[in-house]
Amino acid sequence: MRVRVATALGLTAVTVLTLPACSTDTTEAKSASPSSTRSGKPATADQNDAPLPSAALEERLLDVSDLGSGYTRKPERPAQHDDVTVLGCPALNDLGGAGATGDSLDFPRQAKATFTYSGGSNSEVFEELCSDTVGKLSGGTGQIFDAMTGCPEYQVLVGGTAIDMATQKMTAPQLGDEGWSQLLTFSAGGHDTAMKQTAVRDGSVLLIISGSPALVNRHIAKATAAR
Repeated sequence: MRVRVATALGLTAVTVLTLPACSTDTTEAKSASPSSTRSGKPATADQNDAPLPSAALEERLLDVSDLGSGYTRKPERPAQHDDVTVLGCPALNDLGGAGATGDSLDFPRQAKATFTYSGGSNSEVFEELCSDTVGKLSGGTGQIFDAMTGCPEYQVLVGGTAIDMATQKMTAPQLGDEGWSQLLTFSAGGHDTAMKQTAVRDGSVLLIISGSPALVNRHIAKATAAR
């Protein structure tokens, strides 16, 4: 689990407590929860589910022509590692101190992109792809989503700033082999911001789309089809 401190959804220095699964711990994963599986298909690998290299994932990312007019791809910023403490959510703490500070092990095969949309505020959308064995992707993603949605309200301290967090489990789209979705609300400095995060596993590739709920809903099917 990674805690990422970023400028997101039009707010400055807001804490975005997102997966992303490409930055989760690579220890042996637990099995996925039954609610996340598609049509009873077990999370087992077959000969077509070998992990893909990062170069292949990069080619599968959306680009501005896929998204339509008004979108611009942002350059990637260096990772930040501020002191982060999670209060009121033992399940997140149980994932380990490295997960709560952004220093967890990364899956080596990953690609990501960030886009801004000129059509309104709260207009960023993030895409991340990662690839590993089916068991690690399935179990790790399910474990983190379960931990986050298992704490409806908690608080995150970033340096000397307190951010109130609320999470709500959402119905995952009927795409790929497995899916997870959640709605996060950040409250800081008198501002509330909603962010949706949806993950879809298709074989040995995991897609994560995060950002404005409207933009996530608009582009998740297209992003999945690009796999």
